Amino acid sequence: MRLNHIRLFAFVAAALLSGATFAQETAYVQHENIVYAEPHGIGLLMDIFVPKGDKNGLAIIDIMSGAWHSDRGKIRDHTRSQTFQIMCKKGYTVFAIRPGSITKFSALEMRDHMNLGIRWVKDHAKDYGIDPNRLGLMGASAGGHLACLTSLTADDDTTADGKKSATGNTHVKAVAVFFPPTDFLTYGRYADAQGSERMRQLWRRLAYPDRLTEPTEEELTQLLTKISPAHQVTSKAPPFLLIHGDADPVVPLQQSEAMVAALKKVGIPVELIVKKGGGHPWLTIHEEVQVIADWFDKQLMNP
Repeated sequence: MRLNHIRLFAFVAAALLSGATFAQETAYVQHENIVYAEPHGIGLLMDIFVPKGDKNGLAIIDIMSGAWHSDRGKIRDHTRSQTFQIMCKKGYTVFAIRPGSITKFSALEMRDHMNLGIRWVKDHAKDYGIDPNRLGLMGASAGGHLACLTSLTADDDTTADGKKSATGNTHVKAVAVFFPPTDFLTYGRYADAQGSERMRQLWRRLAYPDRLTEPTEEELTQLLTKISPAHQVTSKAPPFLLIHGDADPVVPLQQSEAMVAALKKVGIPVELIVKKGGGHPWLTIHEEVQVIADWFDKQLMNP
């Protein structure tokens, strides 16, 4: 599957979602293009959605990435799916983090950028009246992949030598994702991802930061394993909710099923909701966004 093929599906999905929006007063004040980090002198941005009404003292971090691109169009898509409206009406402050795009960064670099964003949110928790220890993390498609990967490989409070980390941890309390790629070694009907040249090139761009040299088969397998959330699950993982359509033409349902199996194997609470006839995404996805918001209530309300 070529990258421009994925982009085409994203474009069609955005057009469909535009029909699902409703004329209503926004429940939030939007702060655009807040710089949360500057690795290598490159500014990384987020938008912050602050509830106009009562706040519940909690926050959701929403990863803005589709086909591993994080332009402002992704914020538009999440606006159309009513993500910010639904979350802010419940009192959540939403941090819409843009981790960079595949044209410049590998998946692990985007994951590292998400860690910088999570630390920024925790460092500014008092400014926004939120609890830094009760954060929800969410994303869709590529954003769902990065949400899974970031939460499963979170940085701890201590460094490798046992000393207290100066930057704190990047753990979140709960993760909810739509149709995430989770296993690049076995990708649904495409079976062995390394067996398809088109798939291989996309995965290589995600996995291999050095674009000038070709990795060996062994190196590529190791790198694909590192960026495959289903292969990074440990008993420290937070609870998960996954929602996936059974007619998804881009990310096979098998990808969510693989993630669920890995989480259940180590005893992590996980739920998979299969949307009958659901594509990538679907017209009424705002209904499932509401399901995620209600699920976050259950996971985050109690300290």
